[in-house]
Amino acid sequence: MTQFKKMTSSRFSLLFTMLAVALVYFVVTRFVLFAFSYAEAGASINQLLTLNFIGLIYDLAFFNYAAIPFVLYFMLLPKKWWAGRVNKIITHSLAFITLYGMGFVAVAEWLFWDEFNVRFNFISVDYLVYRREVTDNIAESYPLFSLLTLILFVTIVIYHFFLRNQVNKALSQVEGLLVRASLGGTWFLVSLFVFFGLNQDFRAFSDNSYVNELASNGPYQFFAAFRNNEMDYTAFYQTLPDNQASALLKANVLENNTATTKPDALYSLSRRVRSEAAEKPLNIVLIMVESLSAKYLGSFGNDKNLTPYLDKLADESIFFDKFYATGTRTTRGLEAVTLSIPPTPGRSIVKRIGREIGFWSLGNVLKEKGYEIQFIYGGHGYFDNMNDFFAGNGYGIIDQTDIEKGPVTFKNAWGVSDEDLLNTVLSAADKSEKDKNPFFFHIMTTSNHRPYSYPEGRIDIPSGSGRSGAVKYTDWAIGDFIEKAKSKSWFKDTIFVIVADHCAGSAGKRALPINKYHIPLFIYAPSQFSPKRISTIASQMDIAPTLLGLMNMDYESYAFGKDIMKMKAEDGRALIGNYQSLGLYQHGQLSILSPKKRMQMQLNPESGSPIVSELAEPNEQMKLNIAYYQGASHIYHNRMNAWAGVEAKNGG
Repeated sequence: MTQFKKMTSSRFSLLFTMLAVALVYFVVTRFVLFAFSYAEAGASINQLLTLNFIGLIYDLAFFNYAAIPFVLYFMLLPKKWWAGRVNKIITHSLAFITLYGMGFVAVAEWLFWDEFNVRFNFISVDYLVYRREVTDNIAESYPLFSLLTLILFVTIVIYHFFLRNQVNKALSQVEGLLVRASLGGTWFLVSLFVFFGLNQDFRAFSDNSYVNELASNGPYQFFAAFRNNEMDYTAFYQTLPDNQASALLKANVLENNTATTKPDALYSLSRRVRSEAAEKPLNIVLIMVESLSAKYLGSFGNDKNLTPYLDKLADESIFFDKFYATGTRTTRGLEAVTLSIPPTPGRSIVKRIGREIGFWSLGNVLKEKGYEIQFIYGGHGYFDNMNDFFAGNGYGIIDQTDIEKGPVTFKNAWGVSDEDLLNTVLSAADKSEKDKNPFFFHIMTTSNHRPYSYPEGRIDIPSGSGRSGAVKYTDWAIGDFIEKAKSKSWFKDTIFVIVADHCAGSAGKRALPINKYHIPLFIYAPSQFSPKRISTIASQMDIAPTLLGLMNMDYESYAFGKDIMKMKAEDGRALIGNYQSLGLYQHGQLSILSPKKRMQMQLNPESGSPIVSELAEPNEQMKLNIAYYQGASHIYHNRMNAWAGVEAKNGG
């Protein structure tokens, strides 16, 4: 207590004034976010008190860390300089800038919550890394100048009427080095206690994900995301003995038409897939559509006519109506479709720089068979490390830099419009046909993304007016592309695959709301396959083996996915996850693995109000869930799915 009194009556008193201001900002932010999500959070009075108490702990922890540079400055600056004019200017400036920063962070949190319904996490870290795309997106989506001006005005008012006198009061205090060292040392001891005693598990007190997010502190979560870039499965999650997990994994992945090449190796999925029919080296145009949730399609009950072309195409395609994204970010979708692997905890493999290349991939399989392989993206491919990932796993790259060498109708912060992107695909396909090469083009669209802008006059919804317009424009662009393709000589020998990268939003009351992973999958090749509707549960990691199966390919495989066309309906399953929770959905149940070796079962998760139970010991479905993710972690870290002849970059 004596130490505290010394600190509050010294130059360090300014820190406590700033702490009071920061707590006001944090508490107001928490209540605003709660108001935005009141219906989803549904917090009781007891929960509201608890989440604010937990939030206060995180608020104090973040301020404790953030103040360390100031503590060092206050502790080390000699007495004779403390009251000098230069230090007065520096201290007033730092206090004002810090106050402005608090306002900026508060507004940033509101905007981030509006987009993702979570506090700062991996996504916000990525947004800092890829500054150009993000700042352009924000500038095109929000009244940025007005917001920054408002923050400045509020900062000036608070500083003038409340903070300025407190700064002057602190500047009038004089202490010796011994006193300052004891006060600073106390602060550092508290910091060490917080560092070792507090982690993100403390906020996980509710089954409602919204409530747990509200109990957080956004800036604290932002820096915690750096610490949790990748998580060791065996350290954080429930495990099985390796022999048991390996046997379960192999029994559920290896199919009848495969010849296992390493039957005695733990977790090895290495096999040769055989087909009795002659191979059909058809072209493949695989279009991954940004944020195309199933709920936007009329085929799934939407009555707003946002996808007239895709709804028509559903009746002319092999249409999969119980298909799921493996994750909640574009890179997770790219990872699953390309590598046919479940989501491992932490960041996606695409973004694990130095350990993201040299794997078995759909591109490598087809490249070995003489295909031209291209990843074609409407934005800049350095974003999310996509260029390096695809180039290192068998693909050529065409991105915005290449597309802009030709005519471009429209572009925004994320890249060229979908019609410009798909017109580029037409030209690339024509070139491949002329060179007599079969081709596989993996395309990633961008238009269905905030700021939701696109060329005027294409649809009946004005550009920039919201998600609905972007969905309808993308539907128009795909329709325009396929209708143009019908006039091409290569059309009859081409499979068109249309699938989402992930849903438009993944937040829900539960950790893995299954309806927020539901996406459409179309396989359209009218000259090759009859239309049918497939209701087997599957996920993005099943796309590669399904396409190779449709073409009767013989190939070497390390895929976790299976050929959906050969699966029995009762064997259907989807593996879904976010950066921490890992799920297996089958037989109307969702089993979820979480850090601290937690295991949860949800019955009827598709209802939105599942029956939830925590398990002390794994049941049969949970054991299979463990086998998938424990096996995926082991295979990835030991590079057991490395493509033949490719050297591992920086080891595994």
